[in-house]
Amino acid sequence: MASVFRNIEGAVMSRLAKAVRVGHIDLSFHNAAAREVEAIIVKHGHLIERSAAPHEEMYRRLGAGEIDLLVAAWLPASHGAYITPMLDAVEKVTVLYEPYCIWGVPEHVPVSAVASIEDLTSPLALDRMDRLIHGVNVGAGISRFSQAIVEQYGLGAHGYRFAPGSEDDCFGRFERAVADGAWIIVPLWHPQWLHHRYRIRALEDPKGLLGGVDNATLIVRKDAKTRLGGPALAELSALYLGNAQVSALDDALHTYRTPSKKSSGDRP
Repeated sequence: MASVFRNIEGAVMSRLAKAVRVGHIDLSFHNAAAREVEAIIVKHGHLIERSAAPHEEMYRRLGAGEIDLLVAAWLPASHGAYITPMLDAVEKVTVLYEPYCIWGVPEHVPVSAVASIEDLTSPLALDRMDRLIHGVNVGAGISRFSQAIVEQYGLGAHGYRFAPGSEDDCFGRFERAVADGAWIIVPLWHPQWLHHRYRIRALEDPKGLLGGVDNATLIVRKDAKTRLGGPALAELSALYLGNAQVSALDDALHTYRTPSKKSSGDRP
């Protein structure tokens, strides 16, 4: 693509009363997708007040009317419980991409040894696999799913444990495992910048605990529609990015933010 992400730094203004308030969950790929949304809004003559926060706080802001748009709600599985209490106050604008969660392993882990989450209790996996499964913030869908996986597959009895943390904890740990040839489980999702750089094999999930495919949906508060205007909403409603493009946007943003730290995770 000609431009991997739209550079609108100069157009983004904060703390302006008449600005359109765009919120995104504080993970790098949400930031990347939000910039594409913001570029359209700016094109229609609006200023932007952008903000980022963990899942629970961002949905609180949406429900309280502290933001006008949310990029983006993963529906129905990952974020459904967050948005249900405020459905009367918001509308769906468009589906930006189709995310889904995985438990992944680096490609150097042979499928003959570990093809499924159930295989993590085999003698070979227990001999080689790191028992710590390090994820992102506790409010993320993948964090809830991962805790359920540890419990319902009986992995805790074999020493596995899930620990939520930062993007640096999760992604940096995966990159170090790739460099060292270590066996590791990464609780991840598509789209995400690691997929743009590495081949990550998803483990089969026979119990179906990873939530399936969601729709990453741009959400607008009903009371903000008039201020946004029909033309801007019409263009936003036609916006579609797709998983591959969001992964590429995320990777480009990661490179832009940390050009000299190729082996560390990103938290823009």
